[in-house]
Amino acid sequence: MPGTRPGMTKSARYEQAMSDNDDVPFNRNFPLKPGIVEEVRPGVRRVLCNNPSPFTFTGTVSYIVGRGNVAIIDPGPEDAAHAAALLEAVRGETVTHIFVTHTHRDHSPNTARIKQATGAPVYAEGPHRASRPRFESEKHNPESGADRDFTPDIRIAHGDVVEGDGWRLEAVATPGHTANHLAFAWPERKFNFVGDHVMGWSTSIVAPPDGSMIDYMESLDRLAAREEDLYFSGHGPEIPDGPRFVRFLIRHRKAREASILHRLAKGETDIPTMVRAIYIGIDPRLTTAAGYSVLAHLEDLVARGVVATDGDPVITGTYRMAG
Repeated sequence: MPGTRPGMTKSARYEQAMSDNDDVPFNRNFPLKPGIVEEVRPGVRRVLCNNPSPFTFTGTVSYIVGRGNVAIIDPGPEDAAHAAALLEAVRGETVTHIFVTHTHRDHSPNTARIKQATGAPVYAEGPHRASRPRFESEKHNPESGADRDFTPDIRIAHGDVVEGDGWRLEAVATPGHTANHLAFAWPERKFNFVGDHVMGWSTSIVAPPDGSMIDYMESLDRLAAREEDLYFSGHGPEIPDGPRFVRFLIRHRKAREASILHRLAKGETDIPTMVRAIYIGIDPRLTTAAGYSVLAHLEDLVARGVVATDGDPVITGTYRMAG
């Protein structure tokens, strides 16, 4: 890691990276094993699901908030073993609330198992929905990863507060990765459970029409303005100095936009060409996702009148500088 010195502590290396690195200082050190309950901070435990992939890193992380009467955040994918591990982790305790950050299949389907076992009500923004209507010219099914069966018992919105035994969570609207994405802040502890909106190991996927770059950037600004400084993500390790990390993400996204504009300044082109020019050495399994990330930026640029395309801004379109 650039700028680090032998003998530096983990936190010191992180801070040095935050100062020295022009890009996002990702941390991929996450040794937690699936099914093991870990108390990461007093009042916060986590359990990793065994669903690793290029998109989920080592797997989905579910959180247990409180002691005695507890809440579970993001029960995870359709996975009986993970549900059993969560229930074992709270053996002898009472689950009083279930929270879901968003309705992708790696976060919400296990909710039904946990609710059936505990009787706890489910809190979320609402059922899955896209960030915009699907264009007629779009052939790809962008919601193949969506949990269309999920419906919360209690719908909550930005600013709503839910209190439990020794904890208090405030809903923070963070659309962008999905339209219904919420973070759950614990202001008194300066914690924020940020789901997939902010991850310490990688940038989040923003794939239209499921996601929206316009919404995503506004949500990053919202988080950066808040005081919670320790983030617990849906995948990977906790993120110290969360607002500062968010500012790195904002800068990263603006740099990605600049790379797209730099390529378009050379002439009209399509998204696969932009991906090859911008994402050097990308894992081939992530090429499609990278294309949709570029599309998300292009949607924003077209809406702002900076970039033009013929017809709707879609993955198969060609793009040029406006004017």
